Amino acid sequence: MRLDAIVFDLDGTLWDTCAACATGWNIVLRRHNIAWPAITADVVRSVAGKPHAECIRQVFRGLSEAQLAILSDETATEDVRCIEALGGELYPGVAEGLAALSARAPLFIVSNCQAGYIELFLRSSGFEKLFRDFECWGNTGLSKAENLQRVIDRNGLRAPVFVGDTEGDENAASSCNVPFVHAGYGFGRCAHAEHSAGSFPELCALLTNWK
Repeated sequence: MRLDAIVFDLDGTLWDTCAACATGWNIVLRRHNIAWPAITADVVRSVAGKPHAECIRQVFRGLSEAQLAILSDETATEDVRCIEALGGELYPGVAEGLAALSARAPLFIVSNCQAGYIELFLRSSGFEKLFRDFECWGNTGLSKAENLQRVIDRNGLRAPVFVGDTEGDENAASSCNVPFVHAGYGFGRCAHAEHSAGSFPELCALLTNWK
């Protein structure tokens, strides 16, 4: 069956905002006088791809439940503010590649990010017209597999491909019986992925010739 949609993960697949997010997390720590080593982009990158609350719980293991709740809530908002101020970094070839791929098939996004984050990505990049629909954990509280299935169902997709950079993305695709392409240039590793690309231009070539 002919490819009828390309669904992308966001962080580690289309862009990297870890430096801006680290700034936001440090702002919240200082705001509440929480003693903790400075958060770096690499710390954020180490948990990227998980739901935001899970990222906070993993990084700040050992803090009280009250502190974790504060950090989870306020870093979600501070992330967006800092990305608006400092920007995110698109991977090389994304702008040109998405424009070309949108002529091949409708584009979608499914992410474990917080509410408002995908909208920020679309607004700051100017890609609003390139994507047909999106869903995220922050909107639904659901897993990536469940959100992927929602996008598939409400858009009547019959032959989509899911592109992501982590094993969580690969598992979500498998749960929905959707072919998976690993963004090998991103944050995670998928040792057994059937399809992989080492750069966004390589990814575009693979998807353009998808059978």
